[in-house]
Parts: sequence; structure tokens; C-alpha cells
Amino acid sequence: MAVKVKVCGMKYPDNITAVASLGIDYMGFIFYDQSKRYVGQSSSAYIKELDGLSKVGVFVNASLSAILDKITEFQLNVIQLHGDESVEFCLELKEKSGVIILKAFGVDQNFDWIQLDPYAKVVDYFLFDTKSSSYGGTGVQFDWSLLDQYKLTTPYFLSGGLDPENIKTALERNDPRLYALDLNSKFEVEPGLKDIALLSHSINTIKK
Repeated sequence: MAVKVKVCGMKYPDNITAVASLGIDYMGFIFYDQSKRYVGQSSSAYIKELDGLSKVGVFVNASLSAILDKITEFQLNVIQLHGDESVEFCLELKEKSGVIILKAFGVDQNFDWIQLDPYAKVVDYFLFDTKSSSYGGTGVQFDWSLLDQYKLTTPYFLSGGLDPENIKTALERNDPRLYALDLNSKFEVEPGLKDIALLSHSINTIKK
């Protein structure tokens, strides 16, 4: 099965349209107001009309009610929890929303893989990103050999510093649990504005 493509951190209507036309599978919108790619309120009418892909809402330690409101307002299909959300929170969100739950974890040399075990019973996917105090968005690749310590069967999205050069290396890991590549900062003209030509070339590489 071909690895899926997620493009995250989208903000601008024309750019959203152009990226959606590239045949991606997931588009991410960040609802964390400390992010340079915070989507804000202005795009809800525009985003809810998108079809042909799954719309991912990215949240960091948001309240359950806030997330549920955004699911309705933006007609989100997937929720990415990128903060310190508990297993119980993930379960309650899944039960009340019915959407796909993607739980992100920042990985470094000291990452405790055992902490994933209880989440695996609740979430649909994991997302492995580079560990940072700012909850992602570093544009830095973590040491992918650390993924050899991942022993669960839950499929995962790979994030953190993916660029046109290292995408092939990621795919060559040949891990059947690698479900999707999450493309963001290395494909931007500025935060939230994606380089269409660069993205198109890389997406073709992944799809092949």
C-alpha cells in the first residue's frame, strides 16, 4: 500500500486550493494560537467546503468542548492531539466526536516507548515528531533509527523535518506501519504558505 501524504499548517485559501489539487490524502489546520501557522477564524467557511481529502484539526492541550466546536465549525474528519493529552481524554473525545484520533509524540533519545501502550487501545494512529518544548514545528528531523524501538502494530504518521532530500530515506525504512508522511515547514515560502512546485515533485516521489 502506498504511503499517504499529509500537508500540515495550511492557512491561505488560494494556497489551500492549490495544495488540495495535488492529490494529497490529509490536510492539516493548526488551532494552536501560539503557532506561526495558526489558522484563526477567517477560513472556516472555506475549509468546511473542501472535499476529496481528510481535514485534520491540530490541537495542543485544548478543552474537549473547544475541539468539539471546531469539529462542527470546520467539519473536521481527523483530530491530531499534539500536546499532553491523556488516554482518558483521547477516549472521551473519540466517543463524543466519532472522528479519527491521531496522537502525536515528540521523540528523542530519552523517549519512553512504553508510554504508548495504553494509547494504542484508544487512538487510530500515532504521529512521531521531533521532541521540542514548542509542541512540534521545529523543521528538524529526529533520529529515525529510534523507530526500531517501536514495537506496537498501530500505524503512524512520520513528521519532523521531512524535506525533498530525506523523503526517500524515510520510505526506504520499509516499515509497513508507516502510514503517512507529514510535510510542512521544509515546503514553505513562509509559515503557512506552501511551495506548490516543490510539494508536487515530492508528492510524486512518495506516490511512486
